[in-house]
Amino acid sequence: MAKLSKSECDTGKDSPPLGRGWEWTTILNRYWGYTDFRGIQREIIESVCSGKDTLGLMPTGGGKSITFQVPTMAMQGLCLVITPLIALMKDQVYALRRNGIVAYAIYSGMSRDEIVATLENCIFGDAKFLYVSPERLSTEIFQNKVRKMNICLITVDEAHCISQWGYDFRPAYLQIAKIRELLAHPSPLYHHPPTQPIPVLALTATATPEVIDDIQEQLHFREKNVFRMSFARDNLAYRVHYTDDKEKELISLLSRNKGCAIVYTRSRARTKEIAEILNKHGIPSTFYHAGLQPAVKDERQEMWQHDKVRVMVATNAFGMGIDKPDVRLVVHTDCPSSLEAYFQEAGRAGRDGRRSWAILLYNNNDNARLKSRIDDTFPPIAPPKDMERDDPDYPKDNIRDIYDHLAYFFQIGVNSGEGCTREFNIDKFCTYFHHFPTRVHAALAILQKAGYIEYESDPDTKARVKFLLQRHELYQLHQLPADYEKVITALLRCYGALFVEYVYIDEAFVAKQADMDQHTVYTILKELSRRAIIDFIPRKNTPLITYSQDRIDGCDLIITKEVYDRRKEEFARRIQAVIDYASNNTICRSRQLLRYFGETDTKDCTHCDVCINYQKNLTPEHGLEQTIKKITDLLSDGKKHPIYELHNLGKLSDNEDDNVACDLIDKALKHMQNEEIVYMDGSFIYLNR
Repeated sequence: MAKLSKSECDTGKDSPPLGRGWEWTTILNRYWGYTDFRGIQREIIESVCSGKDTLGLMPTGGGKSITFQVPTMAMQGLCLVITPLIALMKDQVYALRRNGIVAYAIYSGMSRDEIVATLENCIFGDAKFLYVSPERLSTEIFQNKVRKMNICLITVDEAHCISQWGYDFRPAYLQIAKIRELLAHPSPLYHHPPTQPIPVLALTATATPEVIDDIQEQLHFREKNVFRMSFARDNLAYRVHYTDDKEKELISLLSRNKGCAIVYTRSRARTKEIAEILNKHGIPSTFYHAGLQPAVKDERQEMWQHDKVRVMVATNAFGMGIDKPDVRLVVHTDCPSSLEAYFQEAGRAGRDGRRSWAILLYNNNDNARLKSRIDDTFPPIAPPKDMERDDPDYPKDNIRDIYDHLAYFFQIGVNSGEGCTREFNIDKFCTYFHHFPTRVHAALAILQKAGYIEYESDPDTKARVKFLLQRHELYQLHQLPADYEKVITALLRCYGALFVEYVYIDEAFVAKQADMDQHTVYTILKELSRRAIIDFIPRKNTPLITYSQDRIDGCDLIITKEVYDRRKEEFARRIQAVIDYASNNTICRSRQLLRYFGETDTKDCTHCDVCINYQKNLTPEHGLEQTIKKITDLLSDGKKHPIYELHNLGKLSDNEDDNVACDLIDKALKHMQNEEIVYMDGSFIYLNR
């Protein structure tokens, strides 16, 4: 958990850091309840508070948010947080407000008045954090307002998105450098020009060496300054199980390992199917995906967090912000599209430091499935010249046609539509224009990256309420049912400005305050709206599309090489990397992953399927020697360990490889006891020092 190199982090004469270490710790404890920092959090905070542009590479669960939230609370001014993850910005704003910190977010679906009000609050109020999507940076209203804000720090989340070499390149991120230049010359009516450039903190959980350099270049770092935690996870065993019957293998794995588990699959429908299969086999499970109602998602996540169910079957929508330390097993029934994604999801196992497993179920059919994703993710931009629509080879799902059909669907003319937001029924669209949903989704994602639209496929648009009666008129209402009065009282206690503007509400929170179930509250709100006491706009999960600029004719659409060709090449390269990882049975799984992310000083993990197979083929003497070293390393902390931790080194699978490993552990343990290398104390074992 050190810096990449002294040369990369040498920024010359240091400015004195803003705040002292004890002040940062006080802030950490006051607002977040932690007594000290983890990993490289303190080093990053010190770098940021010294005014340095900083890149922090921290694995999933490394505590990235602390590295910008703590220094912002130690500074005068507001932190501008740029993130593409709308769900994350909403969650973090909610968490900050719960801790008494003023924070705002701007995202698709908000009205212009709501956006203006939020920006004005950041200019004149005491806001400490403003979360925005990268696409928001190029809008005229944002650029006019941001120059009037007292920005003390710019935080770039998911910073790999700024690199064309990254696995999720978003051209809108390139606007960040322009915002830096804009903030160097703030509006003189509000703020004096900063004596030093506003520092940038870029954060990501995964980045290859090429991406690391590109991030700093694209963000106009004044000097290279990188902090990196090693991605090595000594307690996590990466394994690939080759099987033609994935369901049977999954049941076998979960039957042998009784700990908490996550099972990842790519299909929403499959999450439910697999959960039902597991429940039929006596394995308590539930399922999770982005299409579920927020209250349902919260309920299922809480059930899993509190061990009311053992297994969560989910798409990649699950896991963000999850901090459950005792996940023993993460299984992928389908291959992710990149090792970056696999590493993040697998890394949710074993955060408590105990032995855990990340298992990929794989067979020969997966190669073809992976390669087919390339064409599905990158549909053709336009049909070949002179090809007629009735030609059997005409590519119906080309991006230009989909862009034009979108305008027909919304009835938006050429040279109009900028800022226009519409609900998007993808099933209706595909039926009407004869498109495939997968290709449409991919085309809209490319159009978003090209800067033409903002596409929010899974919005969580909260319910909104505004009172239509004045406050004094409420007292004149007679014979309202008692439950109706409880809901009205809960609204007035929990939210302000209800009589002057629409206010976002949390129906679950209102239900809790009114001591009712959420469905009853929803029904009452609908009835109050019918009676013209309030205007209630229910929450929706319908996808939203916002035109980032005026609509143009599809023939004039420009999809650059950076947006399409290079990204397609990189996507194909990442697909091949997944195939290579799954099919390489000669190099340690951990080594393969670490080398992919640029770590060269690696060693065999000794507990992946490749290492175990290698140990099996060693001479008995060599295998015993290796196992003794493994046990010695485990006990090297000088503490007493439960004996089962030794057997966990070879536990999990009932295949021959793992049985051999268990036999070696038993033989090694007997040898170490005979030689008085270790001692037993009941069911505990420790080194003889």
